[in-house]
Amino acid sequence: MNTAPGSIAPVDRRVGIVGTGNMGGGMATNLLARGWQVQVHDLDHIRVETLRNRGAVACADAAAAAADAPITIVCVVDAAQCDQVLWGERGVHARPGGIAGHTVMLCPTIAPGDVERLAARLAQAGAATIDAPMSGGPQRAADGTMSLMVACAATVRASHGELINVLSNRVFHLGERPGDGARMKLVNNLLAGINLVGAAEALSMAKRMGMELGMVLDVIEQSSGQSWIGSDRMRRAIANDYAPRAHATLLRKDTTLAVQAGRDLGFEGPLGAAASEVFARVLEHGWADLDDAAVFRLLDESSASE
Repeated sequence: MNTAPGSIAPVDRRVGIVGTGNMGGGMATNLLARGWQVQVHDLDHIRVETLRNRGAVACADAAAAAADAPITIVCVVDAAQCDQVLWGERGVHARPGGIAGHTVMLCPTIAPGDVERLAARLAQAGAATIDAPMSGGPQRAADGTMSLMVACAATVRASHGELINVLSNRVFHLGERPGDGARMKLVNNLLAGINLVGAAEALSMAKRMGMELGMVLDVIEQSSGQSWIGSDRMRRAIANDYAPRAHATLLRKDTTLAVQAGRDLGFEGPLGAAASEVFARVLEHGWADLDDAAVFRLLDESSASE
């Protein structure tokens, strides 16, 4: 892309997104609304078709989603899926022209060691990494108000600054070390899991006391017990709305990763493992496909049966 001496190079507003579930689909929707060319791939063809109808370019594989774009956003579930997206037969590495000079933005919640490993392999291939976990849910991903926890080289951040700021108006720059975004996300999600289980426990108790749960939440939201995730999930739970915005499997995975990260450092607190086990019980009940608000159903039904 040629520019006159001293001028500012125009931003290349092409981006690939691999993984267009709740958060990836939200990011794609946001970017499309702001005039970006978005190339998408997901194993769920319905998700891809929905975004194609909104103006996205539907791609058969990750290599095609990454083609001609300076950056690919990876928004899958875990480290194994990241490996497949990047290094599988038709992964990002197979994009036309190769992966050298390309940038990969890693958005899943995975272990810091996995981020470091992936970033090192990308660097060996001549590609850059932006460690960028996100938080806030699909609606905030779609309107650009989610939190984005960014760790990458300053030069890489500068190159993709417009994209980062379009994705989120709540960007936290955590330094240049890959893995620090993942560390921050595990700390955040451990607390989110603890807060959600606590909110479900408190509302289950309030129900047993015969209180009107909407009023209970009204009071909590203006008092010391307030938490964003507690309000968000419990409003849905008391309406018996368990349609998955964030599947229960995710907080089980994330709290497990966080607890293990602490144990690797010789630290174990009193609440993290307990909260993680509550999410495990949700899955044991066969509710993996429900929203993580299902912790309220679990505790409510458990208390009612006693």
